[in-house]
Amino acid sequence: MTDANDDYVYDEATGEWRPAAEMAASAGAERAVVRDAAGNILADGDSVSLIKDLKVKGANQTLKQGTVIKSIRLTDNAEEIDCRHEAIKGLVLRTEFVRKR
Repeated sequence: MTDANDDYVYDEATGEWRPAAEMAASAGAERAVVRDAAGNILADGDSVSLIKDLKVKGANQTLKQGTVIKSIRLTDNAEEIDCRHEAIKGLVLRTEFVRKR
């Protein structure tokens, strides 16, 4: 007499089998809050500006303080954001070097 919705997933953190619906709900709640250098909360699509000059590895270029980066994307790491810049593709910046606009 099992119901079709009785799917269980092994939770490695607790070492228990938990209902899949419960695990999915808790996974969304565990997403870390991403903050910039000033403590402002960042979200996907925000614009940020650099607070210091940054040398970009592999591009032989320096991004100057005050450079605006538009439409950021959050990553799994709360200390990094994925960015697009017209001169550099695949740019990942640390949140300690940006400020929300």
